[in-house]
Amino acid sequence: MLQPAQNQPKTPAPSTSYTPVKTVAPPTEQTTIGRSLVIKGEITASEPLYIDGKIEGSLQVSDQRVTVGRYGSVTANISAKEVVIMGSVKGNIQCTDRLDIRSEGSLIGDVVSQRISVEDGAVLKGNVEVRTGSQKQEKPQTQALAKIEAEKPKAAAAGAGA
Repeated sequence: MLQPAQNQPKTPAPSTSYTPVKTVAPPTEQTTIGRSLVIKGEITASEPLYIDGKIEGSLQVSDQRVTVGRYGSVTANISAKEVVIMGSVKGNIQCTDRLDIRSEGSLIGDVVSQRISVEDGAVLKGNVEVRTGSQKQEKPQTQALAKIEAEKPKAAAAGAGA
């Protein structure tokens, strides 16, 4: 019968500790307009937009966030899911989700949004309309009904002339 030697070092047991898997989402792509850039015209994007430069015209950023940085200056109407203002904006804003005006930000223009946040020290001059999700859906239906009603007399007149 063999007996293990008592002076032999013991083999370490397999490690039961594990390294946690990183659950950080990959960085989302974002377009940045730097301080030295000046853009005049219509901007359409389908990814988040960060503006530290100067924009004149219109901004259409479907289902994404537009952030106007501290050095950003925008003279344009903005349509986006979410708008964050830390710089200066002159123009109307339409958000499908929310508008956030930080303490150093200023907005001169009308706002239509579901939610709005204005920090102490921020400037807001214009009309504000806060809509619920149901109001957002009612408007297209109302427009569609008005179009159908407007077409009825045309169809009746066309039938009478035949």
